[in-house]
Amino acid sequence: MPDPIRVDPEEVRSKVDAGEALLVCGYDEDSKFRQINLEGAIPLSDFKSRLPSISRSQEIVFYCA
Repeated sequence: MPDPIRVDPEEVRSKVDAGEALLVCGYDEDSKFRQINLEGAIPLSDFKSRLPSISRSQEIVFYCA
């Protein structure tokens, strides 16, 4: 498996705000998501349920703390 690509937080913020990227919290527990929720992010459980409808060209950024 390749190493994750690290991205600049400001670049991610502008892409999420513009609707160009989907920001996903990488933790499975909703309690963790509530603790470290970033504005505009969705929990991993929501991402998994939306996966069939997400375009393959959609940029997705995962984060964890």
